[in-house]
Amino acid sequence: MEIREPHAAEVGAVSANTTDARGLSPAASVEFHPRFVGCAGILAWCPALEPSGWGADNASTMTQNMPKLPNGLNAEDLVDIYANMVLIRTLDERIWAMNRQGKAAIVASSQGHEAAQLASVWALRHHARDYFCFTYYRDLAVTVSQGMTPTEALLGFLAKEGEPMSGARQFPQHGAMRDRKVINISNVVATHIPQAVGWALAAKMRGEETVVAAYMGDGATSQGEVHEAMNFASVMKLPVVFIVENNRYAISVPQHRQMNVMEVSLRAIGYGMPGVTADGTDVVASYAACAEAVERAARGDGPSLVELNVERYLPHTSDDDDSVYRNKVEIEEARKRDPLAKLRELLAGAGLMTDERDAELLESARREVDAATDAAEAAPFPPDDDVMERVFEEMR
Repeated sequence: MEIREPHAAEVGAVSANTTDARGLSPAASVEFHPRFVGCAGILAWCPALEPSGWGADNASTMTQNMPKLPNGLNAEDLVDIYANMVLIRTLDERIWAMNRQGKAAIVASSQGHEAAQLASVWALRHHARDYFCFTYYRDLAVTVSQGMTPTEALLGFLAKEGEPMSGARQFPQHGAMRDRKVINISNVVATHIPQAVGWALAAKMRGEETVVAAYMGDGATSQGEVHEAMNFASVMKLPVVFIVENNRYAISVPQHRQMNVMEVSLRAIGYGMPGVTADGTDVVASYAACAEAVERAARGDGPSLVELNVERYLPHTSDDDDSVYRNKVEIEEARKRDPLAKLRELLAGAGLMTDERDAELLESARREVDAATDAAEAAPFPPDDDVMERVFEEMR
């Protein structure tokens, strides 16, 4: 395989913001089947979002207070993303509550990460012909937006039969849903990153037009597997987007005790790939950063490192006591960057969200999560006679 020297303009860390689209161009036609939560009512209350009504006049009127959006992202996308956010936040809160009730053994909350995760999925859908996601334990928004239902998610956290990723045999959100383009085999930090690069290598060797998204937290970037994976991906010019959801804590270890750089993306230059840092609580900024990286990978120009600065509102997991290393003032300041509140404000300012519609979305999400909770609690535990399935190949 050809080893390509990166151009100077491609190497180094740059910053993304809500107004910097950086010349993104729409991808070719992409077929996907997203989980658009709440869409049944979107066209009813906002008819100008219908394709037949989305003319220049309507677009101008409805989005006069909207910042310039990166190519491929439109107002309808933002409404869909917000509806997904409301559902995922409601689901996450329920899962956490069920842990406190002794029903869910362990939980790693995604609260504060939702904008980064959903924006990255929308960028993949708009700018890659095909894609695959290698997620980590905090990526509930990725798995749900890729088709995991709230019931299926709860089946995993309650270790009930019917869980789609591992048959309820692993840590929640672990296993594989190949039909929904998601794999997360191991809970050992960073071990999935070389696997993601291997998937990208196989796709390239087969001539498949697949972009691989490798998700991780900032703590994972301190692991040797990440160095090896990024170096190999760059040398082999593989179609990988390394997405770092940086909440500034590797469990209890703050970023300044992990690394002597201000931004994880600064490390990209050492691998000969572009690096970008964006506000991961801002959907538009996150989308712009991810979309450019996805387009680059789809063109065959190799990997990129995208750092999305997010917030972690709850302990590392339900087994962690973050009060010993974080104070309440820090968490209160972090909540001022709540991705739901930021996107709600953006949509309201553009005339795309009202208090009434927001309340309807929340009520719809609560009903769906309530129904999912009832179904998951009523489901049986997996039988013990198939414990070796999905572990060893059956002998015939």
